[in-house]
Amino acid sequence: MEQPAPSQRGSESSGRNQPIEVADYDPAWPTRFAELGRELRAGLGPVALRIDHIGSTSVPGLAAKPIIDIQVSVADFEPLAAYRLPLEQLGYVYRADNPERTKRYFREPPGRRRTHVHVRRAGSFSEQWALLFRDYLRAHAEVAAEYAAVKQRLALRFRDDRRAYVEAKGPFLWEIIRKADEWAQVRGWLPGPSDA
Repeated sequence: MEQPAPSQRGSESSGRNQPIEVADYDPAWPTRFAELGRELRAGLGPVALRIDHIGSTSVPGLAAKPIIDIQVSVADFEPLAAYRLPLEQLGYVYRADNPERTKRYFREPPGRRRTHVHVRRAGSFSEQWALLFRDYLRAHAEVAAEYAAVKQRLALRFRDDRRAYVEAKGPFLWEIIRKADEWAQVRGWLPGPSDA
């Protein structure tokens, strides 16, 4: 079976005991990201080559789990302390148990709204995947609507089984990224400037 998208895999396993909730789009999500992005930019400085709002909450109009996903792009994973210490000073919690080896994963400070921080190598496949996926959905509202319907249907079916939910989304996600790659080739897509 194909694996789910790199932007999804690690974050799904972090809330295993909570039922899956796919909420209608909230226009406050971009504002929430902007606040977090400013905080992260101030804390990480030049270590963060990019800070981007990714995932479903970054696509206007798209229903999503109400969790802000943030991608921090770094030159290299080592030394870990270069970004781990500033993130921990901001209260973020490092999740060394994250099984995805193409990122380093952090959760929100205790007591704050759910936030997933995905630290990835700049220029890596997984970093580019998340940005292309987001940009393609932003440019294709009809595909975003289809994705919302898939997520809502699967959230009802697998309400208490996150692993099954993620695996069931996998084929649809890979089909979107296949179309997104074709679109990127025709358009000459490159990621725009960093969001923060």
